[in-house]
Amino acid sequence: VGRTAGIKIYADGAIITEFSEIQAENGMVSPARDAGLQVGDVITHVNGKAVSTSDELVAAVNNANGTVELTVLRGSKTFRCRLTPCKEPGGSKLRIGALVRDSVAGIGTITFYDPTTGVFGALGHGISESETGSLMPLGSGCLIPSTVTGVHRGEHGTPGELVGSFDLGHDAGSLHNNLDTGLFGVLGSDELYPELLSAEAIPVGTADEVKVGKAEILANVSGSTVKSYDIEIVKILGADKTTKNMYIRVTDAELIETTGGIVQGMSGSPILQDGKIIGAVTHVLVSDPEYGYGIFIENMLDTAYSDELKNAA
Repeated sequence: VGRTAGIKIYADGAIITEFSEIQAENGMVSPARDAGLQVGDVITHVNGKAVSTSDELVAAVNNANGTVELTVLRGSKTFRCRLTPCKEPGGSKLRIGALVRDSVAGIGTITFYDPTTGVFGALGHGISESETGSLMPLGSGCLIPSTVTGVHRGEHGTPGELVGSFDLGHDAGSLHNNLDTGLFGVLGSDELYPELLSAEAIPVGTADEVKVGKAEILANVSGSTVKSYDIEIVKILGADKTTKNMYIRVTDAELIETTGGIVQGMSGSPILQDGKIIGAVTHVLVSDPEYGYGIFIENMLDTAYSDELKNAA
């Protein structure tokens, strides 16, 4: 595919991003930190009631009006802890001494689309919490139609990024899985990406068919136009890695002139070799934006069709 899309993910809970201090009678305190919580923990319930947004967390804590029991997700483990929220002098709301986030948004690239099921894959890597590097637990999410309006060019030591405008009045699809190998879901409105209706299917190249040498990527770095750009596969890193299976270099003079190489938002751009889709761009080498990494398309497809996604399709 190679088209960009706005991506919005709502976490399955409220994610702690940092702690704050509250002035109490016995000095500055942070009930959440004092209870053993950590940055990156996801608060999913207050006194047994599910909370999925920061506003719901605030309301549940204040409705409890006393000691609360929090259900917390840390990585793959769930545990409970008790703490007593407090008010600052003159304050009206109870606080637990933690700043939380419940969603992230950005721009990325759709890698593939299966018209028989509507299933798509994007990014070639998951959305992680910046503070911990752990995958964000997906409560819900959507694709939003986008066009690229500008580029912050990548420079040595400074990653660039695509700048997009988004059609907030439409959802192009729903997200169902946030995995190490990418974002996966179902496109719900073909008319929002009409080029998909006329696109020809591309054969899948297996990992053992990928070879060092010339290849190309399909990327959307201006407006809604997808173009082919030349790259080189510098080294095969192996299928045992999750997302960094290939070390690649952008060789296309036009793309280097426009973006400096690989920039944020290009993750998911399909990699083609010998007429087959073999993978997707995943990461840029910050020290030199002409270089980056790619994932084998097999790794994305192996994880794309979960039971949940099959049912949704």
